[in-house]
Amino acid sequence: MASVWAKSFSNLTVLPVFLLLLLCLAPGGGQKKKENLLSEKVDQMMEWSSRRSVVRMNGDKFRRFVKAPPRNYSVIVMFTALQPQRQCSVCRQANEEYQVLANSWRYSSAFSNKLFFTVVDYDEGADVFQQLNMNSAPTFMHFPAKGKPKRADTFDLQRIGFASEQLAKWIADRTDVQIRVFRPPNYSGTIALALLVSLVGGLLYLRRNNLEFIYNKTGWAMAALCVVFAMTSGQMWNHIRGPPYAHKNPQNGQVSYIHGSSQAQFVAESHIILLLNAAITMGMVLLNEAATSKGDVGKRRIICLVGLGLVVFSSASVSIFRSKYHGYPTGL
Repeated sequence: MASVWAKSFSNLTVLPVFLLLLLCLAPGGGQKKKENLLSEKVDQMMEWSSRRSVVRMNGDKFRRFVKAPPRNYSVIVMFTALQPQRQCSVCRQANEEYQVLANSWRYSSAFSNKLFFTVVDYDEGADVFQQLNMNSAPTFMHFPAKGKPKRADTFDLQRIGFASEQLAKWIADRTDVQIRVFRPPNYSGTIALALLVSLVGGLLYLRRNNLEFIYNKTGWAMAALCVVFAMTSGQMWNHIRGPPYAHKNPQNGQVSYIHGSSQAQFVAESHIILLLNAAITMGMVLLNEAATSKGDVGKRRIICLVGLGLVVFSSASVSIFRSKYHGYPTGL
């Protein structure tokens, strides 16, 4: 009987201890651990950002600080291929704009731990590219503080371009974080303008006694044609949107100079169109010269053939038009 009472007493003694352990292991303890983990991640991201505006990440860092919960901050990731052997000139251009944007955020008065800029290079995180089924670079993605990225969280680089201002507008739409872009001073344009003015002024001074060349119709016509060629080829669109020069497929290394969509273009594409427009114009001028001049017949025949060849060669512009407007001419 005494042994039964002793056993019952020991059970009663163990029960409070067991209940105390359950309280310690209750959800509150897990919540505390979650908060500590989140605090460690935020502190680490802030430390990296204090050293460099754009945090470089490999596969392990990406999975821990970008993909894995808990996370109460948004992350902008540029997936790129900056190594020289990749020969991705677009990646380097996009990286420069990305650095400008990240620095504008890092050194602004509104900087906080709610948004971080990171980069994953293909040679440092090829497994991340495979995990996300990504086969092109550069690519910008937003990983929200809660939930998974949606379609709009991938920046439409091909249509909008990668200018810092466009990226800032996209980030504002996705995160409500307003970033005012501050670009480092660039005096190249001012210097070029000063040199041009000096050159023109010097030329006018040297020719001050004979300024008849100012009234040269051919010279003004050539200047006007240069402006027309630049505008019709899309140079102003390039200046506003800041598209890449060309696109290189990282899988097979194939370079595309013509954009496949009618809503966008590459810089190289505008150069090609400019040359084709100039060839058409020159061809028509030569044909007109051959028909109206009264010089040697053999010389006029050669001019006519050259002009005709330029006009025929420039019909390649129709092929470019067809590649961008699929279904042409029936699709129009």
